[in-house]
Amino acid sequence: MQQNNIESFKHLSQFKDINDFNNNIEQWMVDIKSKFTKSELVGLKRLIRFCAKVAGVSNAKIATITKATHELDQFAISRSTFKRMTSKAQSLGLLTIHETERKNGSKSSNVYVFNRFCSQIEPSKQLNHPKTSNSQTNNIKNKELRTQEPVRNDQPKVISNFVNRSFANYAAYFFPAEQIEELYRISYIHSKLFKLSSVDLQTASKEALGVLVAKIKKRNVESVNGYFNGIVKKIFRKYRLNNMFNAYWGM
Repeated sequence: MQQNNIESFKHLSQFKDINDFNNNIEQWMVDIKSKFTKSELVGLKRLIRFCAKVAGVSNAKIATITKATHELDQFAISRSTFKRMTSKAQSLGLLTIHETERKNGSKSSNVYVFNRFCSQIEPSKQLNHPKTSNSQTNNIKNKELRTQEPVRNDQPKVISNFVNRSFANYAAYFFPAEQIEELYRISYIHSKLFKLSSVDLQTASKEALGVLVAKIKKRNVESVNGYFNGIVKKIFRKYRLNNMFNAYWGM
C-alpha cells in the first residue's frame, strides 16, 4: 500500500462517525483492557486520539504518537512499548495494521485500522451440547469444535447480503451470523488492499475460513477475528503474487 494523506484511507474506516467509533472502543475496553499494561494503555489511548479525522483510522508516525505521550501524558512511553501494544492489539482483533511505502519504494508509516467490536465468541457456542454449570462452560471453550463434527444450527439473525452466499453457507456450520459478517468484512477489506477480483475473494476467503476452522479444532484461539486476519493476509498475498506472475507471463 502506498502512503498518502489520511483522507485517502477513508474507505478503510468501519465506523459511521466518531461517536460510533468511540462507542465501539468502550465496548472493546470492557472486553480486553486487562490484557494491556499501564504503559501500553497510554499508547493505545494516544493512537485512538489520532483517529479522529477519519473515524478509527490513523497513519500517524510512531515517533509522533510517542512524542505526544511525552508532552501530554504523565506516563510517557517508548517506541518499543508502542510497537508491543499494537502487536498485542492486532492479535486480539482490535487493530488491523497495514504497511505502506513511499513512491521510491522505501518503507513509510503504518496505517492503523480499528475493527468494530465483536465479543470474543467461541465457535463452539454454535454447536449443540448439553447444559452445564458456569465452571464447566468455562472449561469447555472451543473443545467441541476440535472433537465433534460440525452441526449446523438455524441462524438467529439473517446474514447481510453483503456477505458472499457461498462463504456464509460454509461459515454457518461453525459460527453465528454476527461472527460470519465480521469474518467476511475482514476478507473484503483485504481483497481491496491486495486488488483481488470478486472471484478470487470468494475462493481465497473460503480457503482462509477452512484454515481457521482447522486451527480451532487443534488449539484454543484467543481471538477469532485477530487470528483470521493473519490467515487472510497470508493467503490473499499468495493470490496477489500468483496473479502478478500470471500477468507477467501472459497466462
